[in-house]
Order: sequence, then C-alpha cells, then structure tokens
Amino acid sequence: MSLRLSLRACASLAVLAATPAIAQTIGAGLQPEYVIVNADRDNADPARADTSITAAQAREQINTVNTEDILKFAPSLLVRKRHYGDTQDPVATRTSGVGASARNLIFVDGIMISAPIGNNNTSATPNFGVAAPHDISRVDVLYGPFAARYAGNSMGTTINIRTRMPETFEFYANATGAVQTFEQYGSDMTVGTYQLSGGIGDRIGDFSWRLSANHLDSKGQPLAYATLARPAASSAAGTVLTGAFNDLNRTAAAIVVVGATGIEEQVQDTVSLKLAYDFADGMRLSYLASVFHQDNDSGVESYLRNAGGAVVYSGNSNINGYIYNIAASTFSNNVYNTQQTKLAQGLTLASARDGDFAWELTVSRFDYLTDKQRVPTTVLPAAFTGGTGTVNRLNGTGWMTFDANVLWRGWDGHELSAGLHRDVETFSQICSSMTDWIAGPVTTVASSARGRTATNAVWLQDIWSITDDVKLALGGRYEDWRAYNGNNFSATPALNTNQPEISASTFSPKVSLAWQASEAWRLTASWGVAYRMPTVTELYQAITTGATLTVPNPNLKPEHGNDYEVSAERRDEDGLIRLSLFQQDITNALISQSAPLVTGSTTLFSYVQNVPRVRTRGFELVASQRDVIFDGLELQGSITYADGRIVENPVLPVSVNKFLPQITKWRANALATYRPDADWSFTLGARYSDRSFGTIDNTDTVSQTYQGFAGYFVVDARIQYRLDENWTVSAGIDNLNNDKYFLFHPFPQRTFLMEIHYAQ
Repeated sequence: MSLRLSLRACASLAVLAATPAIAQTIGAGLQPEYVIVNADRDNADPARADTSITAAQAREQINTVNTEDILKFAPSLLVRKRHYGDTQDPVATRTSGVGASARNLIFVDGIMISAPIGNNNTSATPNFGVAAPHDISRVDVLYGPFAARYAGNSMGTTINIRTRMPETFEFYANATGAVQTFEQYGSDMTVGTYQLSGGIGDRIGDFSWRLSANHLDSKGQPLAYATLARPAASSAAGTVLTGAFNDLNRTAAAIVVVGATGIEEQVQDTVSLKLAYDFADGMRLSYLASVFHQDNDSGVESYLRNAGGAVVYSGNSNINGYIYNIAASTFSNNVYNTQQTKLAQGLTLASARDGDFAWELTVSRFDYLTDKQRVPTTVLPAAFTGGTGTVNRLNGTGWMTFDANVLWRGWDGHELSAGLHRDVETFSQICSSMTDWIAGPVTTVASSARGRTATNAVWLQDIWSITDDVKLALGGRYEDWRAYNGNNFSATPALNTNQPEISASTFSPKVSLAWQASEAWRLTASWGVAYRMPTVTELYQAITTGATLTVPNPNLKPEHGNDYEVSAERRDEDGLIRLSLFQQDITNALISQSAPLVTGSTTLFSYVQNVPRVRTRGFELVASQRDVIFDGLELQGSITYADGRIVENPVLPVSVNKFLPQITKWRANALATYRPDADWSFTLGARYSDRSFGTIDNTDTVSQTYQGFAGYFVVDARIQYRLDENWTVSAGIDNLNNDKYFLFHPFPQRTFLMEIHYAQ
C-alpha cells in the first residue's frame, strides 16, 4: 500500500557582506555575522557550508514562526510549508522537487531529522519540530554531493541545524500571534495561530544545560478541495444542488469544486533538553533530547446546498445541469485526527579542536513513540459524531545513526579526515478497522507493511595545499547497503508476502579544486558521485489491481548521480557576487510514474520505478552588499535557473525531454533591510518562482488550480524594535500582495504577525 498519513520579474539581487566563516571539518564551526552568509570555501573543503544563516538575524529579518522559516530566503531552496505548524514540509532544491525528500540530509546537532523511511512530501518529510526557533544558533546549507562524509542523499542538499548552549545564566520567553484572511471558491474565513515558547539555561563551571518548551496552536486554510469530474453529457436527473464552482483540473478537464477539505487545527508541544560537559583537556560530551507531540484535527466545508438550504455531503445529485453520484469518501476521507509523539536523542563526544589531531563520535536515535491517524468511513454528517472508520499507525517506526570521524593535519600541506558510519531504518505500518473511528478500539487488521534498511559506510578525504593559492580535495565513500525483513499483508484483497532481501555495495569518488586567482577572485570546480538507496516505503508499496494486491518492485536499484559544479566568486569587505554552473545526471532515478503491472495489459498504475536517466543543469547567481546607497541599508538575494529533463524512459517514451516533476526553471528571492540605528530594523523581502509540472509527462498543463504547480510572486515585510536590552517587539506581513497560488495545495494568503520577545 502507498503510505498516506494526511491528506514577474523578481526583486533585485544582493546580499550583505560576509565575514569569513571559520569551520572545522568535524564538529561546530561557522560564525558568520549576518543572516545569510556565503561561507568561505577557500580551503576547498567540500564539507563546509555554502550558505550559513544565523538564526538571530533571521528572526530579525524574516517572519519566523517555525524553524523551517529560517530557510525561506536561502539560495535555491524552497520549503513547502502550507501553514504554520505544517508537519509535511519537504525541501526542494535546485535539482530536486518537493516530492524527492530522500535527496536531502537534514540534521539537528547530529540527529537526522530528515525521514529516511520514504521519498515523498507527506510521511517522509523533515521533522523540523525537534528544534524550536529560539534554541537555534545557525543553519548551515551545503549544496550537492561533494563531501565524502555525507551519504548519497546529499545529492540535493545537506542542512545542519545547530542549537545554542548558554555561557551564563539565561532566560527567554516569546509570544507570537498570526492572523490570515483566506478567500477562494466558496471559502471565506479568518484563521489564526498563536505560539508561546520559553527557555532557561546556565553554565556552572564545566557543565552547561538548556531546557526549553514550545507550544503552538494553529488553524490553517484548506489544504485541498473536493472536486468531481464533469460527465460528458448533461442531465436533468438527481437532486438539484447549488453552491458548486465550475473549473478545470490540472489536465484541463472540466470539474466542479464542491467543497474545501484538509482544514487542520493543530496543537503542538516541543520540549528540549541539552546538556554538555567540558573536560579539562578540551574534550566535550553533549546530549540532546527533544520530545515533539502533535494533536491534529482536520475538518471539511461542503459548498453544496439542497433546495431547503441544508448542507449536502454525498448522494445522487444534479449540479449545474449534470448528474453526479457523490461518494461518501469524497468528504469523509478528508476528516481525520492525527496524534504523534516523537523522541529525538543525540549523544556526542568530541576532542579539542586545536592541534593536529581531532576526533568526534556521534550516536543518534529518532523514534515514533506514537503515530496514528483515525479516518471515518461513515458518510458525513453522521461521521462527525462517530461511526466506522480506520486507524493507520506507524508506532515503532524510526532510525538510528552512528558516526566516528577523525581529522589529522600532521602531514605538511595536507588535511586528512576519515570516518565510519552506520544507519538503520525501521518501518512499521498497520492499518486497522474500527467500529467507532473517534474513540473505539481496533477490531481487525486490514493491512500492514514493514521492513528495515541499513547502511555501513567508510569515507576518506584529503585536502592538499598544492600551492598557497591552489588546493585540491580528494575523497571517496564506500557504502554497503541492504534491505531486509520486508513484509506486506492485506486481508482484502489477500496478500501476505515476505519480500526478498536485497543489497548493494557502492563507491563514490569526490574531487574539488579551488584557485585563489587574486585577492578578490576565487574559482572552484567540483565533481561528485552519489548513490541514493531505495527507501523502505519505495520498496514495499502495495497496489490493488482489481481483486489482486501486488508489490510492483521490491528490487529497486539505487539512484546513481554524477554532479558537477564550477563557480567564480568575487569578495571584498562590503559584499560578494558568485556565479555557479551546475549539472546533475542521475541514472536509475527513483520516480513515481504510470505503467502496466500485468504484462500485455493497457491498464496503468502509478508506482515508483527506476527511470533510466534524468538530467538537470543550470546556474545560481548570489550577490550581497551592505551599506548600499546609504549607511544602514543591506541587500541580499539570489537567482537560480534549472532545466531538469527526462533523458531516457522506455516505459513511458512520451515523457522523454519533458521537464522533471516539481523543478522550476526560475526561482529567485531578495531581502532589503534598513537599520537606521541599533534599535530599529525594517525589512522587505520578495520570493519568486515560475510554474512547474507535477506529472512526469507534463500533461498537467493548467497550473493555477488545485493539484497544479503554479508560479508565484510573494512579498513579505517585517519591522523589529528593541525597547531595551531585554524586550523586543516585531510585526510583519507574509504575502503582502495576497498572491493566491497553488503548489498542489492552496497556499496561505495575506497573513499578519505580531511577536513579543523577552531575553536576559
């Protein structure tokens, strides 16, 4: 079964000047001064950040409610955040879309929060809720698989989120409120969010600690719409209903929109504890634990009314002169309750970072303590108070990682680093029937899927200073991967299959060359090979074909990527400009597409398959400047062009040379901040993207509709004022120009925010 947990021209370029970033190959490092800093890569270390974002300045310049908001203006990135508190918020990069979550690695203090159990924009999206915004010190972003220390999932991006530790006693409290006005089709609503957070910490001798809590209560706009395909012929039969809206779906077929669905009300709580002890010899032991809990209720809004004015959810109906049989599931499948409790833990022991030798050990676990979603199968409105339903549980799902890294600078002109890695992923999904979907017990197991994957890896890298101006980084990563304990069960249609164990061994070479051509100019060139292993949900998805249930291919091959990048950067004391040319070639790309399951059949089903070859090439332009035109004005921005295409695909020849799903050709953002003095800051930001396609054959020609991927131009504004050394107040507007656009889902419209922060 497929896993389902819930349902123009752009602004001017520029970015503020960056102080050179100081980073270690292992452990903590970058200390940039401003919000987005393009890190100094003059040592040719591929594991050092391309972009670093200080959280404190991001909160000054960006309307930051959730942690992922910090990435809103990072070059080439898009976080698909549908509303405040969204837990299905994947990251799209310059070479991958929002449906390719497995092509990213995301960590909080070494804990993997990108979900390695799948490759989608629902259940396998990052768990950003592990870290609250005010606990973060910075976010480091690395583009492409050029660092040997990271697995092949880094072919999109690697994001390292670092949290703070106090040096003296500290305390903070924060209150944020947001109000959105939303109008579309028959929906006209005002929805709100409030968030309360606080933290306390201290350093007592060599021991430091931090305890924080974050509470969010949010109601969002509809995430989906109930639609019906219009019949070919008109009819006078059926009960006449009013309130529906005529429209086109993304393939330009006529539909009627009969209601809004996925209207979520979320209550989330995060509690984090971080402890650290510094030994006399410079060694540090640190531990982070974070518990995230969510209770999410989703409602629906039917636009349909009968002659008496009563709301209608199902039945044999006549809408605008056409007859429709509205199934009970049209609305009831979008009513659900989701409860999640997740525990993230990480333990790190690291040596002192001075001298010729350094080492670091990190162990982490991420556990789904509770993860269940209840959905009614009873027709509405009766289902609002109970009735039959199902519950989908992921309890017991999770993953662990282990890393042992060393660094040695004792060989003149060389910086050698190496490491051992192991990760294990466990997936467990059970879908059961219930007589009362709201509060009743589980009756029978309808279906289940389980499986495990594991990877052992070793990597080695040498940064060789050929001359004072030329440095070469050579690295390689060997990985041994296997998938095992796979099982699929279904009561109806009948299926109970133990899937075969599969394995793969791969080697990924990496090369980066940096030349400091002059004091201001630096040229770099990089090449990296990456293997992205199939996830457990890609391997063990099940599909119903009539009376038969089958797993299409539990023997998927790893994605094999070749990435190339050449960049030129000019940097001075007031700013920088950098142009990067990139290309990514992937063979055996894991993409969902339609194909027959039965030999000789013309019936198509959509499932993950190995597409022989895809390619993305383009450029990224990043610029920065401070004190532009007059003192106190800071500008930053980026433009990315990406041309992603299907190169070979004999299963679906019509898709060849079509655009890759969800990769936009043009993406840009810009921020302008004016600080007249130390207390005030005024920021105006803009984000732009052109349209993309959601289907592999680009048949979704209509983008500005539900399930379409439209272009957008969004303007954000923020004002911050420091009342004194403790109190800060901020006000902002997201989507100031009220652009009403779709990225499959309808996205938030104009939203007003207010924030009060106290810190000592």
